[in-house]
Amino acid sequence: MTVPLSDRVWLRSALHEGAVEDLITAFGTQSTGQRVSGSLAGLTSVCTAITAEFAGYAPVRLVAFQKTQKKSWHVPWHQDRVIAVQEKHDVEGYTNWSFKGDQWHCEPPISVLSDMLFVRVFLDDCSAEVGGMMIARGSHALGKVASESAEKHAANFVHEIEEARAGDILILPMLTLHKSNAGQNPSTRSVLRVDFARTKLPMPLAWQHFG
Repeated sequence: MTVPLSDRVWLRSALHEGAVEDLITAFGTQSTGQRVSGSLAGLTSVCTAITAEFAGYAPVRLVAFQKTQKKSWHVPWHQDRVIAVQEKHDVEGYTNWSFKGDQWHCEPPISVLSDMLFVRVFLDDCSAEVGGMMIARGSHALGKVASESAEKHAANFVHEIEEARAGDILILPMLTLHKSNAGQNPSTRSVLRVDFARTKLPMPLAWQHFG
């Protein structure tokens, strides 16, 4: 497939039951919103599915999410524009530095973000009732969108709520506007968010993970 993506891509039944169970064992016990700073070696099955469609890409950041009956939340329309790097360096175009989950994060130039993939790996079945994410399809074409105007811009695009089975994978352009509602009838909904990239960062910057 071509990159940058023009729209979202679903890989239905991309992972067999055993692969999903392996991912739950490796990452499913992470706290909600936990940025995984250790090895990403457990993502082999996910990487195989992604690189079969997008050659040359490698995982560069992993965040684990889990909604339950006791933990369900609302997140307004927004873009995710941060990357995880090994160390902080003063490089032109790399701004908004923060240190979260034992990792340095920053906002890179749009040229970097536009070439990245925002991947959702479903470890449980997911729907609107359990707080599935809503996306504004095609909104990545806007480039950088200020947080205060994200809702206004999202209204101009077709909306889609995640409807997935365990083992499905959703691939999005990195700059896609998205939101998440609290589940109306929340059961456990575990999802791994994996960001993929295919180019190295300008020295001395380096991805926290690459491959």
